[in-house]
Amino acid sequence: MNAAVIAFTRRGAELGEAVARHLDATLHVPPRLAPETGAAACCSLEAWTAEAWQSRDALLFIGACGIAVRAIAPHVQDKFTDPAVVVMDEGGRFVIPLLSGHVGGANTLAAALAEVTGGQAVISTATDVNGRFAVDVWARERGLAITDRQLAKAVSAAILEDEAVGFASDFDHGCPPGLRPGRAELGVWVTCRSGGGPFPRTLRLVPRQLVLGIGCRRGIAKEAVAAAVDAALEMAGLDPLAAAAVATIELKAEEPGLLAFCRERGLPLRVYSAGELAAVPGDFTASPFVRSVTGVDNVCERAALAEGGTLLLPKAAGNGVTVAIALADPARTDPSQIM
Repeated sequence: MNAAVIAFTRRGAELGEAVARHLDATLHVPPRLAPETGAAACCSLEAWTAEAWQSRDALLFIGACGIAVRAIAPHVQDKFTDPAVVVMDEGGRFVIPLLSGHVGGANTLAAALAEVTGGQAVISTATDVNGRFAVDVWARERGLAITDRQLAKAVSAAILEDEAVGFASDFDHGCPPGLRPGRAELGVWVTCRSGGGPFPRTLRLVPRQLVLGIGCRRGIAKEAVAAAVDAALEMAGLDPLAAAAVATIELKAEEPGLLAFCRERGLPLRVYSAGELAAVPGDFTASPFVRSVTGVDNVCERAALAEGGTLLLPKAAGNGVTVAIALADPARTDPSQIM
């Protein structure tokens, strides 16, 4: 977790130094305290908060809750996108997750910091207080994207009211405590697929487990790549949120349109040599023309499977772009890259 830490008093700065070390973060203090503490000077709390809000996963205020509330108020938008905000008194007695307790990880951070200070984490979220299953925490821990915020809230409300909530998974997930396999009016489905689901009201939780193998002509536009990818995902009935990476031949490693597409979608680009792609086992859609240009008979399918997995969609071509989609081995995916 990439955290920012600020303290407002001399005693708070002493505690902040230890906490910042634990978090591998930089401690900021008012300018009057900077010389004696060696911490970085914060000349404007408003500017510090605005910068940290955009660049950090968590903000820790060592001081009064009111200071933190007023500082973050202009920036608060949504619990699914806001960073974690934690407040700690200058004695380290109480650690309070103020914002994004579940999705942002503030509850977990507060509990960890309470162990460091010997204090107490003050957790107020209903599922935690009642010891119930929290779908947003469960999804975050497993790197699953929540597709419907209102249904996520409905799942939590149903669990707190002891109503039946179903569970299904296309992967190797055991049924979490508090949910049940089988029929239910409302349920949770772990899947890379788009569309409805096994329950009348289905909350889909999507793992980032798809590799998009892409081949393209030189000078292709970002929009053409996006259109081809979206069409391929729709053809295969797969959720765009499930994309984990783009894979291609190293000949296309600097292709501007492809790189722009990856940046826009937040996807890493994996590149392989022609020899590496040629060594990928399997039966592929061969093209003599592609071989003459790249040195290998197929780029998109071989790239999608270069690190193993299962081909879900073979080569789909159009407007100078070819796309193939593979389901990656779960052991090769990184849940920390999702939320």
